[in-house]
Amino acid sequence: MNNPVLFMLGLCQKAGKLLSGEFQCEQAIKNGSAKMVIIAEDASKNTKKLFKDKCNYRNIPLYELGSKEQLGHAIGKDQRASLAIIDENFYRKLKQLLDNEEA
Repeated sequence: MNNPVLFMLGLCQKAGKLLSGEFQCEQAIKNGSAKMVIIAEDASKNTKKLFKDKCNYRNIPLYELGSKEQLGHAIGKDQRASLAIIDENFYRKLKQLLDNEEA
């Protein structure tokens, strides 16, 4: 797991531009405020399918990243299987970091 990505998720949480948990992420996708969704690699198959389907339908980028424990720790909370980024600037920076990580 890349530390700059975790650091950016923490900043995003502190700035109030990140939603966590299945219900809040679903609502952000439905109302169009989600710019990007991140799900934990160890999330359940049903959770992964739910978010893949919703994000594909709404053309929202979806990334699988780290474990539930790592995602929760990065934002100062308990385990989290899903995160929604609701700010365009944080979305662009995270996308850049994640794309560089995949290269």
